Amino acid sequence: MSRLVWGTVGQRFYEAGADRGVLFMDGLGVSWNGLKTVTESPTGGEPKPFYLDGIKYLNLSESEEFEGTIEAFSAPVEFSACDGELSLYAGLSITQQPRKSFGLSYRTLVGNDVSALDFGYKIHIVYNALAQPSQRARATVSSAIDPLSLSWPFSTTPMDVALSRPTAHLVIDSRTTPSDKLIAVEDILYGTDVTISRLPLPEELITIFSSEDSDLIFTDMGDGTFTGTGSGITTDGDTFSVSDDSITDNGDGTYTTT
Repeated sequence: MSRLVWGTVGQRFYEAGADRGVLFMDGLGVSWNGLKTVTESPTGGEPKPFYLDGIKYLNLSESEEFEGTIEAFSAPVEFSACDGELSLYAGLSITQQPRKSFGLSYRTLVGNDVSALDFGYKIHIVYNALAQPSQRARATVSSAIDPLSLSWPFSTTPMDVALSRPTAHLVIDSRTTPSDKLIAVEDILYGTDVTISRLPLPEELITIFSSEDSDLIFTDMGDGTFTGTGSGITTDGDTFSVSDDSITDNGDGTYTTT
């Protein structure tokens, strides 16, 4: 055993910034250019005491909900439906319409006293978010242009996650995630030269993280198709091939993997 030490070189961590914003509509992602801030404002979670014979018997935590506020100079065109705006014709739209839910991904940087903000990052994934109306002050232009900062408070509906409480917010830490798994997740979130950006469900992320490093990972998309990740999978955009000792060619156009 050893005595505690404070202020060790390389162990002075901090977080700063937000970047790589992605808006997910119907599961498909688009870049969120102009994203400034994502303020996380969870609600609930307060302790609820229970008394027996005048003495505190239990102190339990209430359910917590993930809420927040998005601030940006601009938003993707696809976000208009989330802001209650409906396009009737090219150039003509109306507001005060039903708001669509959306998914969101953004990255926060992690720094330390040695590598600064090149040390690491966290990828945040938000599910089932619903934006609220917010005030916007339209001011006259003066000698100094002050761009309007847009903001959208949002609330979420949690999703079921195996062996834990439902949640609407997942966090992936680059400092502790194996590199192959981090690449697999980022290829899903941000897309590749041959695949489109999409929102992975918690079950898919758990499958990726719980698998052995050498495993091929196949995910049932629920529509008769599957996606695959792993070092043995290659693709040219139209076809793909799998080369791995765990794959058996059944000879009838199908394959079995263990």
